[in-house]
Amino acid sequence: MSLKDRLVEDMKAAMKAKEEGKVRLSVIRMARAAIKNAEIDKKQEFNDNQVIEILARELKMRRDSIEEFSKANRMDLVSGLKEEVTILMEYLPQQLSEEEIRSLAKEIIAETGAQDIKDLGKVMGSITPRTKGRADGKLVNQIVRELLN
Repeated sequence: MSLKDRLVEDMKAAMKAKEEGKVRLSVIRMARAAIKNAEIDKKQEFNDNQVIEILARELKMRRDSIEEFSKANRMDLVSGLKEEVTILMEYLPQQLSEEEIRSLAKEIIAETGAQDIKDLGKVMGSITPRTKGRADGKLVNQIVRELLN
């Protein structure tokens, strides 16, 4: 079953769940709308990898919002966004741990022959495709910077 089909089936289940499924239903609808809009923009049907990119982008937006709302002391909004993040995570591949990212970064630094922070672009260019949808870009960048310093 493709990821888009899974979203449709989960949406149906959330609709049947009435009150208990309201947040899940709204998150799934939002995800499907984002996917549909991207497909219309690109004028093509998306495969699972492209759908994962869209979902990862939506997840990143929510994580950034959590950070901003926390700074503004809006815990009422933070709790709702955390619930949305949890739901979105179900549709993404297993996330890499910090240790896995660190070992991958060390491997790529060795492959590219990076010496210092000036080579950050070269390392990030190699590591980003390998971690796409499986790790937060900010975390990857932070670890690579740490290793290059």
